[in-house]
Amino acid sequence: MKFSDELWLSIDGIFKRILEHPFIKGLVDGSLDLGAFKFYIIQDALYLKDFSRGLAILGAKSEEDDDLLLFCEHSRNAIIVERSLHESFFKDFSLSKEDVYKTSKAPINLLYTSYLIRIAYERPYYEAIGAFLPCYWIYLEVGKFLEKLGSKNELYQRWIDTYSSEQFENSVRAVIDITNRISKNLSNHQKDKIKEHFIITSKFEYMFWDMGYKKQTWEV
Repeated sequence: MKFSDELWLSIDGIFKRILEHPFIKGLVDGSLDLGAFKFYIIQDALYLKDFSRGLAILGAKSEEDDDLLLFCEHSRNAIIVERSLHESFFKDFSLSKEDVYKTSKAPINLLYTSYLIRIAYERPYYEAIGAFLPCYWIYLEVGKFLEKLGSKNELYQRWIDTYSSEQFENSVRAVIDITNRISKNLSNHQKDKIKEHFIITSKFEYMFWDMGYKKQTWEV
């Protein structure tokens, strides 16, 4: 069994909960409130600003030039490629960039991105990969799951098409391959630390969709 297989098995219950969440189900049958999707898209755009910076830190920490190039390219794509997707949605909702980027992060968004940046700065390279991998991998698996079902809503289908695409899958597989490669030289304790971060940020992925569905705000 590859180490990545162990990681995925460790979040089996979390991933099943994600697929059962009304946000995900609503993407398929079109029942997801457009206001919730709009809220999610804005928060996701804010998330990517930090995620892309975290990827740049990952690249800088790698001792392999190819890893550096890969994470720098992914950092660039998070801003350019995924921002392009978000901006297409912004037009549908008549939102300007100023409207979006002056929005405050929702509590879960702030908690998630703060965790990612802290791990990227403070922890070893291999641990940081464990924290960042779920955002890649869970989105791919959700995209592939939804691709089989399709959506009655054009906006939601556009989102599904992006994360089920071959281009996105190639990016994800590359990071999974890095994870398997570096794990070969790690102790069981070090691999446990990767798994710890992997599970935590997988939980954040569930909570992020729940945040969007509930349009989470600060209670105080």
